[in-house]
Amino acid sequence: MEPRKKKRSIIADIWHRFKKNKTAVGGLLMLCILLFFAIFADFISDYDTRAIHHNSQNRLQQPSMDNFFGTDEFGRDIFTRVIFGMRNSLSMALSATAASLLIAIVVGSIAAFYGGLLDSFIMRILDMFMGLPMILLAIAISASLGPGGGNLVLAMTISQVPSFTRITRSAILNIVGQEYIEAAKSYGSNDAEIIYQHILPNAIGVIIVQATMAVSTTILSIAALSYLGLGIAPPAPELGSMLSDGREFMRHSPNMVIFPGLTIALIALSLNLFGDGLRDALDPRLKN
Repeated sequence: MEPRKKKRSIIADIWHRFKKNKTAVGGLLMLCILLFFAIFADFISDYDTRAIHHNSQNRLQQPSMDNFFGTDEFGRDIFTRVIFGMRNSLSMALSATAASLLIAIVVGSIAAFYGGLLDSFIMRILDMFMGLPMILLAIAISASLGPGGGNLVLAMTISQVPSFTRITRSAILNIVGQEYIEAAKSYGSNDAEIIYQHILPNAIGVIIVQATMAVSTTILSIAALSYLGLGIAPPAPELGSMLSDGREFMRHSPNMVIFPGLTIALIALSLNLFGDGLRDALDPRLKN
């Protein structure tokens, strides 16, 4: 008699399907490399002397062994500013996405679970916010609050809540009517227990995938707002503001624009590839 095959855990099963997608694995590898540079930026280069300190004798240098990406108009090392700017951009994008996701889960769960007039009331309020594109809403909020990293995170959080809430509500509506939810109600479980012990665990896959994809959009939006002067105050580096600073020198020093722009593109591409692969791995219809 052949020994029974050991059943894989849910996470192992998801990883098994995910690693079959070579493009998604490539996106994950690219993302890990970028995160490595962002997380360990302090050990790779010195922030004060190379990213902030002005050196007029070293301005507008082309890429070399001393300055991998060249230097900007103030003689600051572009490579150092890119990795620290990448850290700032990613931290703001992740903070805004996490905060908006938390709000959306609470509001979307309440709307989907109770339905009726409460659901209609919440959805009509969200429709008011969704009347403007997310980036325009973020610009309006950020411009009214003024430039700064905290204000930018708040603007992106508020602008993302409506779309996240709709996604969360839609995912939960597909679960609320299931028989095991009715069984949990008959056993006397209160509403909070049903939502957070039975409904959210079954909807979290869709929410995680959407959050992963949203980080990519948030990175691009933060770069756009920083390009307009609504981001972190200088001289702190941020990828969007670096693009804005380099536009005057594009003809003579294109490296000032190429490397920050390429970094933004790589972050967005890696997140999109990873999100696509994660969506396919979590989709039960693709299990076989």
